[in-house]
Amino acid sequence: MRDISLHILDIAENSINAGAKNISISIIENGKKNLLTVEISDDGKGMDKEFIEKISSPFVTTRTTRKIGLGVPLLKAAAETANGRLLVDSSPGKGTRITATFQLDHVDRKPIGSMAQTILALAASNPEIHIEYIRKQNGKKFIFDTGVFNKLKNENNFGVSKRLLDIKKFLKENSII
Repeated sequence: MRDISLHILDIAENSINAGAKNISISIIENGKKNLLTVEISDDGKGMDKEFIEKISSPFVTTRTTRKIGLGVPLLKAAAETANGRLLVDSSPGKGTRITATFQLDHVDRKPIGSMAQTILALAASNPEIHIEYIRKQNGKKFIFDTGVFNKLKNENNFGVSKRLLDIKKFLKENSII
């Protein structure tokens, strides 16, 4: 994957496949600590300790359509290449939190990419999922929450395409990315 936003999209799709109804994505740039932290958490079915221990292998997946799962192993490799690491915190019935850290100024750190496109893709293909996105950078904070747009959609009785256009406009005009 060429950028971090694509890793996030893949992990968020895993969350949806695991039954999550709520997904939180945060990206925090801390220049003083020279650290980029990416966290994706969900309220999906979670994983037991044995599965978590094997999750870094590309030959471990819960999918029945193929025997290879590259999302977590590729994110782990990207983090480690940039002097970071990957942590997985999960338990059955409680959801999952995946945290990847990267040395912010590392020459091999992938660019963040287009989080607006990632959030829009998730919102378009999963309108029933509540997605929260938080980005902190250089003392600025940006928060996006699909719940706000879903509420407006219901109050104003407009369709999915209007909701997506409003989301796209909001992300483009207000994002610190």
